[in-house]
Amino acid sequence: MSEEPEKLRLGGMALGNGLLVHGPTHWAAAIRAKDGELAVASGPKPKLGGEATERIPGLRGVAKLGEALAVIPLVKRALPQAQLPMQNLRTLGAMGATAAAGHAIRRRGRGTVGGEAAIALLSMAPALLTLRSGDVAAYHGVEHKSIAAYEQGAEAADADKEHDRCGSNLVAPMLTAAVLGNVAARKAGLRGPAAEATVGLGSIAFAVEVFAWSERHEGSPLSEVLRLPGRELQRAVGTREPTAEQLEVGEAALAEILRVEEVAAGE
Repeated sequence: MSEEPEKLRLGGMALGNGLLVHGPTHWAAAIRAKDGELAVASGPKPKLGGEATERIPGLRGVAKLGEALAVIPLVKRALPQAQLPMQNLRTLGAMGATAAAGHAIRRRGRGTVGGEAAIALLSMAPALLTLRSGDVAAYHGVEHKSIAAYEQGAEAADADKEHDRCGSNLVAPMLTAAVLGNVAARKAGLRGPAAEATVGLGSIAFAVEVFAWSERHEGSPLSEVLRLPGRELQRAVGTREPTAEQLEVGEAALAEILRVEEVAAGE
């Protein structure tokens, strides 16, 4: 009896009108175009050192994030009608407003935990605005249900719209690290964009390591505690139950990533 092929580790990102799926070596995306038709595209993922830094804590998370972000312009080039989650003017305006508000808080404060916590919470406003408008939350649900159905050998419609490997699990550790890091930097006399960028990258690296630890120790009491904020964020605002038409888009993206990864494995 032949063994069942090992399941690929897949990730994804919800679009405003579709889904982007990441495989080990390729990406695939499917969208619902304005005329109602499905459009699908795929391609190899850029390599920015993710494999070279795989065993280096901290660096591997930043490298993987960089590779994921580098895919976005490739998707937009291949599918011009793809709606990126935060490309509308209202969200861009919210990003500008929260940045200005954060700058004002830092100018008035002295690097207190309360002030930095307020800035961290403000930084979430554009993402929450995006999730509460349009179809991004529904396609976030499509992402989770499609990947879970593949992993479990089930139907996407029956799968949960929340997933333990969702990037929402990065939010709590990343914001916590950012608050404490910025307070420490300001007390050490380090200010300005360079210090804030350094803390930001460090916060991302820390959050990815917490995420990876939780996955390695799945089912442990601490892992459950660490995942709780992300699960609640998904349940409350991050995802919405998709329609059958939206699930069809997810099926198309999943079929395409499996096809291109199979072709790559056979080369």
